[in-house]
Amino acid sequence: MGQVNAYIKNMFVQDFLLSRISVRGEISNCKYHTSGHIFFTLKDKSGTLSAVMYASHRKGLAFQLQEGQQVVVTGTIDVYERDGRYQLYARKIERDGVGDLYERFQRLRDELEDMGLFSGQYKQPIPRYARTVGIVTASTGAAIRDIMNIAARRNPYVQLVLCPALVQGENAKYSIVRGIRTLDRMGLDVIIVGRGGGSIEDLWAFNEEIVARAIFECRTPVISAVGHETDVTIADYVADMRAPTPSAAAELAVFDYNQFAEQMQSIRQALVREMAGSLERKKYQVEQGTMRLLIRHPERQLNEKRQQLADMEDRMGQIMDSMMTDRRHRLALLGGRLDGLSPLKRLRGGFGFVTDRTGKAVDSVNDLESGQRLDIRLADGTVETQVLSTEKKEITYGG
Repeated sequence: MGQVNAYIKNMFVQDFLLSRISVRGEISNCKYHTSGHIFFTLKDKSGTLSAVMYASHRKGLAFQLQEGQQVVVTGTIDVYERDGRYQLYARKIERDGVGDLYERFQRLRDELEDMGLFSGQYKQPIPRYARTVGIVTASTGAAIRDIMNIAARRNPYVQLVLCPALVQGENAKYSIVRGIRTLDRMGLDVIIVGRGGGSIEDLWAFNEEIVARAIFECRTPVISAVGHETDVTIADYVADMRAPTPSAAAELAVFDYNQFAEQMQSIRQALVREMAGSLERKKYQVEQGTMRLLIRHPERQLNEKRQQLADMEDRMGQIMDSMMTDRRHRLALLGGRLDGLSPLKRLRGGFGFVTDRTGKAVDSVNDLESGQRLDIRLADGTVETQVLSTEKKEITYGG
């Protein structure tokens, strides 16, 4: 086989026409490799041709290759000797209009947009904690396996309901619509509609108007997950949310239970800390309130008033003692003065105090009559006497 492939390759090399050829066709099944190479298929009504543009020749490519583009590719037809297949090695790619399928895609997209099927006001929110997830896709294939694996890893408690559908071919659009309507009647939380990547022809069922209307009329929120990240279909525009891949759709539809549990644990710990802090603050407030109540307790207030009264009594006693001492001292002084003026003291000095019988003091002989009885008070008693006679003398005062 190797010799045959080498012989055929040599024939291609010797053919001058194949060493520099330009081919017009529609881009299909386009893939950008991580190495920078671009692999795609050129097609027209009569057939298809595999092609590749290596990263070293991409400098002259002024636009992004997309499905359905009509282009003119200039390069060399050669045989890949290992596989024994020939392909076009592109050195230059130029635009040459839009392909038929892409033109149909644009026309339907614009028509549905004008009708309001893409309007954000009709978009339903995707539930954050879905418990039942419906899936419309092929029962065999990478899409359903990816969704199942991711769902099992993120949340094993979520129930997946698969409604198998054709995702490619003439009858695929009817099968997809039937799957959407069947799952919508089941009252699920969310529905994923999609398939793995492919050419624009492979994905065309998701560009049909009947599928777009089924998604729009669906009461259950719908996530569209068709093809790879660069693939865009009518279903993506009309769905409530677009996911770049089926795997991403599973990530969006199925919440991460482990992360949820960690968040709940974190929230629980935060609540416990907050409750403990709040309890400490309340305890402190209670202690402060208790202290204020103790300070303002009636018995404490009464004791304080009693103490104040006792202090006032002490002060009043001291003041009264001081006043009594002062009054005693003044009384002693006055007593001394009175003692010096006391008639009794004079009487003890040999003097007497003369009164009439009524007790009225006699201070002048003019007030006496002969024979009048008088009382003379001495220091140790009283003498009753009678006036025999009176003799008046003139008193002369010095001075």
